[in-house]
Amino acid sequence: MTTANNSHADNNPKKLVVIYAPAGLTGHLVPAAGLGKLLAAQGLDVAVVLGGGEADQASDDPFLAGVAAANPSMSVHRLPHATLPSDMPADAHEAKIFELARASNPDLRDFLRSASPAALVIDFFCSSAFDVGAELGIPTYFFLTTCIASVAFCLYNPVIQGQMNLSFRDLGGGFVHAPGLPPMPADHLAASVLDRDSMGNKLFLALAEQLCDSQGVIVNSCHSLEPRAAEAIVSGLCTAPGRRTPPLYCIGPLVKTEEVGTKKRHECLAWLDGQPKASVVFLCFGSMGRFSAEQIKEMAAGLEASGQRFLWALRRPLPSDEHKQDNNDNHIDALFPEGFLQRTKDRGLVLTSWAPQREVLAHGALGGFVTHCGWNSVLESVMAGVPMLAWPLYAEQRMNKVFLVEELRLAVAMDGYDREMVEAREVAAKARWLIESDGGRELRQRAQEAMRRANESLSDGGESKTALLNLAIKWKNAPENGISK
Repeated sequence: MTTANNSHADNNPKKLVVIYAPAGLTGHLVPAAGLGKLLAAQGLDVAVVLGGGEADQASDDPFLAGVAAANPSMSVHRLPHATLPSDMPADAHEAKIFELARASNPDLRDFLRSASPAALVIDFFCSSAFDVGAELGIPTYFFLTTCIASVAFCLYNPVIQGQMNLSFRDLGGGFVHAPGLPPMPADHLAASVLDRDSMGNKLFLALAEQLCDSQGVIVNSCHSLEPRAAEAIVSGLCTAPGRRTPPLYCIGPLVKTEEVGTKKRHECLAWLDGQPKASVVFLCFGSMGRFSAEQIKEMAAGLEASGQRFLWALRRPLPSDEHKQDNNDNHIDALFPEGFLQRTKDRGLVLTSWAPQREVLAHGALGGFVTHCGWNSVLESVMAGVPMLAWPLYAEQRMNKVFLVEELRLAVAMDGYDREMVEAREVAAKARWLIESDGGRELRQRAQEAMRRANESLSDGGESKTALLNLAIKWKNAPENGISK
């Protein structure tokens, strides 16, 4: 896919910034597009380049085409499909994304030579492109679609691992300590770093060095939301002795916005219109969040027992031979306890398709959000002032849960998320607590205060907007580079 415009033609003096992101990862593409829109609004041309994609990773084309159509100074380019090395372990999911991006380096090099950008901004999964930027003499920055606390941990990870001979996995129930962060249970670290000899861990250790060597680290968060982690990075506490601390640019929160045309309003928003203010518990677990049939039944039983209003965006269990009948569109009732949908029809709505999460969270009827703790979802909740119940599932989400509960104090954890099952009684108790208790109301007040601080950071003169303006000015005033064609 290539959606292009002529805004950076030879007779146009505007400088070009290339944002390089991994294909097929919506959670990374949405913030990358959001960053591109902000830079375009500051008078820069922006090319969003997607690399590392396999033949079946074109699901985000409509979204990206809409972004480019709505923003004349932006263009979108998809590099040719890449091929993984034949010796790649089948279960190394995150390492696979890194290596797919590495396989796209020759095509990226050709694109950059023809485009001659003033700056290259790369997603951390595309860290191998750092060497391409250095080879061509292009100032290269990282854009991390995680919280500041995760950046602090990534920078400090080589220090921790240099001080111990064990893998994090061997620490069992022990804690890992890093500047600016709450104590982190070792088993809550991302799976890719648990084994020190794994390919994933080696890639993240290399990433820490590349961050230090880059021109700066751009983060989708704001200083006022995570002051301890931000100050630990800026003061140099997170980098190894003798290593340079990279400049930190906190330019968020960036959340997804509607791009082109007026879409029909989703039916669930009309349902929310009929619910009392701050009364509905919203359950949504991202594009990859699935549960077993047994866990779905526990969740349903808990929601029913809670007596609370709920909106549940449910992805069906992955098909299996023994449960194929449960995944048939004509047998949705089989997913739940018998009669559940009928008994809860006056106070609950279950969606088995996509839900407009940002619009739902912004609705006045929302009283709380049960979330997998993906950072984009967290930011959407923050920007809506909605308190969270944390139910992390994979990747860095358990780390995010610790930050949300222990540091930001914007969420309370669902007991059992780290075991085989969250029981119905826990779902019921936490849903009631969130909506009815003084503790739930205090959590909501903190969420509203976080929303206020986040909006201030994005306003004129705010810290995030100022950080973005400083970057834009730097790039607009950058000298012409000498990339050989």
